[in-house]
Amino acid sequence: MRHAPVLLAGALALAGCGKAAPPTDTAASDAPAAETAAQATPAVAPTAAMGEQIFKRCAACHTIDKDGPNGIGPNLHGIVGRPVASHPGFAYSGAMKAKGGVWDAAALDIYLADPMKIVPGTRMAFAGVIDAADRQALILYLEDQSK
Repeated sequence: MRHAPVLLAGALALAGCGKAAPPTDTAASDAPAAETAAQATPAVAPTAAMGEQIFKRCAACHTIDKDGPNGIGPNLHGIVGRPVASHPGFAYSGAMKAKGGVWDAAALDIYLADPMKIVPGTRMAFAGVIDAADRQALILYLEDQSK
């Protein structure tokens, strides 16, 4: 019987896990519409400055300086808008060469989420940038470097 209070507490906690139905009368809602909308948007919008910090994870393999050298990975200056696997002097994997296309913001977002899944056989041994806001910030930084 010692476990009864613990089991009761667990059952009550699980009962609160369900999703409540939306109120049918929005005028009678406790929360104003502006407050509800603010909760749906991220607290801080991604910026290129935030992306510069995220790029530090990439700097072990990539350079970003204009006319900079390739590293273990290709130089990423001007990557946004550039055809895939096209940086001069870098030996791309067959998988990356076969990918084709252009590195626009949408393609980078998809690729950076899970590079090895998106381009099986890539030599980029990086798990990816999991957080969507971090990816957006990184892409903004890369766009700034492409100018």
